Amino acid sequence: MLVRALADSGYLCRESATGLEALESLHAQRPSLVLLDFHMPELNGAEVVSRLRGDENAEIAQVPAIMLTGDGGEASELRCLEAGANDFVTKPINLAVLRARIETQLRLQSMRRQLQEQNDELEAWRKNLERDLAAARLTQQSLIPHKPPQLEGWEIAAVYRPVIQVGGDIYGWLRMSDGRILFWIADATGHGAAAALLTALAKLLFHHASAENPQPAEIMEAVNNDLRSIFGARSFMTAMCVALDPLSGKASVVGAGHPPLLVMRQGHAAELIVSAAPPLGLLERSEFTETAVELLPGDGFFLHTDGLYVSSGRNAARWTPQRLQGLLNRPNETAEALLARILQTIAPNEKEPLADDLAALVVRHAPEKIFSEGEN
Repeated sequence: MLVRALADSGYLCRESATGLEALESLHAQRPSLVLLDFHMPELNGAEVVSRLRGDENAEIAQVPAIMLTGDGGEASELRCLEAGANDFVTKPINLAVLRARIETQLRLQSMRRQLQEQNDELEAWRKNLERDLAAARLTQQSLIPHKPPQLEGWEIAAVYRPVIQVGGDIYGWLRMSDGRILFWIADATGHGAAAALLTALAKLLFHHASAENPQPAEIMEAVNNDLRSIFGARSFMTAMCVALDPLSGKASVVGAGHPPLLVMRQGHAAELIVSAAPPLGLLERSEFTETAVELLPGDGFFLHTDGLYVSSGRNAARWTPQRLQGLLNRPNETAEALLARILQTIAPNEKEPLADDLAALVVRHAPEKIFSEGEN
């Protein structure tokens, strides 16, 4: 009678006389929904649903099941639900109520399938994104120098820690036409792959500009003009560069919206040289001024991005260039040891995620060795 009534309502139904026969039918042809009585031969409804939910085939295990029971009371209803039934209908069966319960479970099943499809699409998108980020990470790592240049009488140490696989910070060094070494650092807007692409462009622009311009101010101006012409002020970066003559220790500093350069002095407090120009790529015409610095044995300079200013804890005070000055007053400390101590103080946990990309570069004029009598 129930099959005929549901068929008249537009459902295609098939019957099974026992619980075991129902399970065999389920595997032969998966239905959209199962209606089953609580009391049946061989296996009752609860046992059938329990086996159904434990099926190895996930599609079979997720078929909606509505239990039909003539037992009244909360205990019977609870047994139906504990067995894994999605819903239940008590006898005598009201056909309108049953149709409403069936339609509800079919809609819910359709929504679950749509959600699963969306989850599958998101998972595929996530895997593709991870592959893209891994490729971008390898590309960016190839752009960032891993070994410092060998300059007699000078020590160089550098670090780069992006927030995710790739970031918007980059640094480098190159030899200028007059023999000086140009140390530069830049911080592009944003994070992730877009910022990483901007850093790749930054390296290209700095190398191209240095080949055509003999002065650091002219190099910054050329990079600014190129960025402005490409992005029209929609993307920009802060930057600072130091043109160093390793023989004389004389250097020229130019900054564009970047955190101050810290100049370390042997036996004296560190000095700050602030950026005089706005970030690169913002203005069509910017004036870039050079600041002359002379580095004696034991002196050095510290280039960094604003990732160092992020506090190391929730309640920790925010770092500033003035606070950083206090970390640079140890004499006779190698560039590598100095950089390691700064990082340990500011970001002691390397595994803890950073709030911003971090890059830093220490260049130090090695102190002259004083030989005692009898030494060569």
